[in-house]
Amino acid sequence: MARNLMVFSFAAAAQAGPYDERPMLPDSLDLQVHLSKNDRPQPFYLICEHDTVLFALSGTGHVEYKDASVLRHSYEIGDHLYVPAGVPHRIVPASETIQYRYKLPETELEGVAWYCQGCGRELYREVWELTAELPQEAYLRIAQAFNADAKRRTCAGCGTVEPPVDLKPYRWAELARELHEEAAAERAKSPA
Repeated sequence: MARNLMVFSFAAAAQAGPYDERPMLPDSLDLQVHLSKNDRPQPFYLICEHDTVLFALSGTGHVEYKDASVLRHSYEIGDHLYVPAGVPHRIVPASETIQYRYKLPETELEGVAWYCQGCGRELYREVWELTAELPQEAYLRIAQAFNADAKRRTCAGCGTVEPPVDLKPYRWAELARELHEEAAAERAKSPA
């Protein structure tokens, strides 16, 4: 999908999947918007280096926050939700939601974390450099590692074992390939 200065959000969302976080605008702009069409709870808590804003184009639900003064905030169509830098958060849609996430282009780090559903204690967290790995590649790699290691999924506090993440609904590998192909095509167009 070519990135342009103008996006037909609902047409683009027809091709989107849960937690795609697909960048929609050219990389040369000062702000990037990432599109997802979410129909299930986010499988992990996302941690962004800088403040981000979520914008609900459709649907309803709530965002759960960890280690913040607000632990839950509901959203509906048209709502903008501010997410402070470094705050683990996850989206829990009540209905299918088309959502944009606004991110700064100078963001260098991102992370994901899982928390015990029994006592709320952090189970596992991993942070990566965005210059080395696309978010979609990292989501898949880290979720697969979380699934493969029962120790990572076991709470040291209460002993609850979290179930593995069902990775079938997510298109992260396919999307990462598309994004790498787009980047290669852009490099090929640029004069050396």
